[in-house]
Amino acid sequence: MFGEENLSFNLRDERLKAVLLATLMSLAAMVIILKFTNTNISWSMISQIDSKFLLLGLILHMLSWIFYALRLRLLASFAGHKISFRLSLKSTLASNFLAAITPSSVGGEPLRIKILADDGMSYGSAAAVAVGERLLDSLFFVAALAFSLIFTSFFTGFGLRIGAIFLVLLILLLTFLWELFVRPDRIARLMRWAKRKTGNRPFLVFLEQEIWLFREAGIELAKETLRRTPMVVALTILIWMSDFLVPSALLVGMGAKPSFLLSITAQIILAIIGLLPLTPGGSGVTELSMSYLYSMFVAPTLLGPLVMLWRIITYFSNIVVGAAFAGASINYMRKRR
Repeated sequence: MFGEENLSFNLRDERLKAVLLATLMSLAAMVIILKFTNTNISWSMISQIDSKFLLLGLILHMLSWIFYALRLRLLASFAGHKISFRLSLKSTLASNFLAAITPSSVGGEPLRIKILADDGMSYGSAAAVAVGERLLDSLFFVAALAFSLIFTSFFTGFGLRIGAIFLVLLILLLTFLWELFVRPDRIARLMRWAKRKTGNRPFLVFLEQEIWLFREAGIELAKETLRRTPMVVALTILIWMSDFLVPSALLVGMGAKPSFLLSITAQIILAIIGLLPLTPGGSGVTELSMSYLYSMFVAPTLLGPLVMLWRIITYFSNIVVGAAFAGASINYMRKRR
């Protein structure tokens, strides 16, 4: 009993430290941006923004949660497991919290996989769903960035470099999945070698079982996704466009042009940067990158307020709302253990 309580306190302490670190790094970056863009003017702009557009920005971000939960539920059904919308939304919000305090936006996937596994899915199938989600997002980023760069030529230098690095990583992931799905004999040989070298440990037996379940679920996911491509693509677009339109809503609230295409292009680049394991939740890096990208088409006096409000809506709301769901999920797992 004492050990479990100790574990609970340790987990809470670790989460609290991560949240504090991410918050401090984000605030430090915002202070730097405000200093370079005239702090007094920035605070004046924040106080004058139309509250209706602040609310619109928050609603758009919350819609991305809903669309994400709907897509997760759909992909889980493709893998042969029906989950409720409530569980799907809980998984989405809890994983958003973990992603906000780990050094990559994919940091929430282990918790999402665990929540799905606790609902009856195998770990292999849950992992296949998580990978499927990330593949859909990645393909959307590549296609959307390529399209956007054609019409926003002054983003070409920075945007192309980010896009090229991301494309290489995506190709490596697709190559691994191709080997797993098309040449499973190689994976089987590797697992036999590993079990022979380690004395057929139970962990390796479990791992091999989950790899084949992952493969089986992945094949079903791929078939069903291709069969129902319009619905899956539509949900993926809705997830990201809801979030990508938040800065434009804020710009209108500040009395500026929404700059839809330029803003969306910048948001795609920021989303790709967010996948890199740099700092907790991309704190510091994200704010400074956004300030640099938006300085190309937004007045300097608006940069500080825009970055600050955008980060509060799309990042700190994930921490505040997701914390309760993540805490409840982790406590439930601890009790089961």
